[in-house]
Amino acid sequence: QFILENFLPGEDPKNLTDETELKESGILDSLSTLKLVTYLEQAFGVELEASDLGAANLATITSIERLVTSKKAAQS
Repeated sequence: QFILENFLPGEDPKNLTDETELKESGILDSLSTLKLVTYLEQAFGVELEASDLGAANLATITSIERLVTSKKAAQS
């Protein structure tokens, strides 16, 4: 929802799947990536390190979910 509202306003939600390539498709650039990271940290109570922000971790919604889930598990 955050990606649709902030980076794809007016886009049909069906066009954004869990496997849509966010950087390769141009949805995320460096500025929008920083905005997304800030949102993830605040919304999910995680702290993302620079090493977490590689292309593989932010490539798709699925990979972002995996990253956040692993960070939350590490906090427990």
